[in-house]
Amino acid sequence: MPFIENVSYTDLERLALERLIPALLSHGFCYVDGLLGDLAGSAVLDQVVEMHRSGQLQDGRLAGSIPGVSRKSIRGDQIAWVSGSERGCEAISFLLNLIDRLISVCASRLGDKAIRERSKAMVACYPGNGAGYVKHVDNPNHDGRRLTCIYYLNKNWNPKEHGGVLRIFPEGKLYVADIKPLFDRLLIFWSDRRNPHEVQPSYSTRYAITVWYFDSEERAQAKKRFRDLTASTEQQGSSSS
Repeated sequence: MPFIENVSYTDLERLALERLIPALLSHGFCYVDGLLGDLAGSAVLDQVVEMHRSGQLQDGRLAGSIPGVSRKSIRGDQIAWVSGSERGCEAISFLLNLIDRLISVCASRLGDKAIRERSKAMVACYPGNGAGYVKHVDNPNHDGRRLTCIYYLNKNWNPKEHGGVLRIFPEGKLYVADIKPLFDRLLIFWSDRRNPHEVQPSYSTRYAITVWYFDSEERAQAKKRFRDLTASTEQQGSSSS
């Protein structure tokens, strides 16, 4: 059932309690199809396509570099970060508000971690030249990211022809989970080492919007580590000059 602007708290709570929370707790991931419906989902897609057409997407960065290994052999996407308040992002803002409401229902029922904030939205395009993203973990080093939410925007997607499947390797499980990047599908999974995943090579233009929701305590600790490291580096620089 597609969600519309006046979706009730009861509807979101039912979806969270009956589907999302049980799946996250038992499998570590879950997805919902038909989140917005064709009209609203198409509006989001139009805005993302326009961002791509107008050159707003830039090559995705890596946290570090490996000598002799090109960035594109690791990740081949192009991205832009948006808050949703930008001109031309009204439909994206509508999507983000809905995901916020859904996660707020889930947050207090997913253990003792306080999920109170999220990242900006990462608008991403794999340009269809065989680009993918090798197996990785979103949050391997306790940076605060707790939940990864990906909204897919790809109409008439055929994985056999177009590739682009997101494959999850759930920790401690004997199976993998292949998630097709289908239009109007929302995927949610734990961001930490429980869910290594990869984006398999895409042979057609593949769009998605990703947001991360933070464990407040872990996020605060990560920010403190960064401040301490920055201060220490600056101090060392001053001492050596």
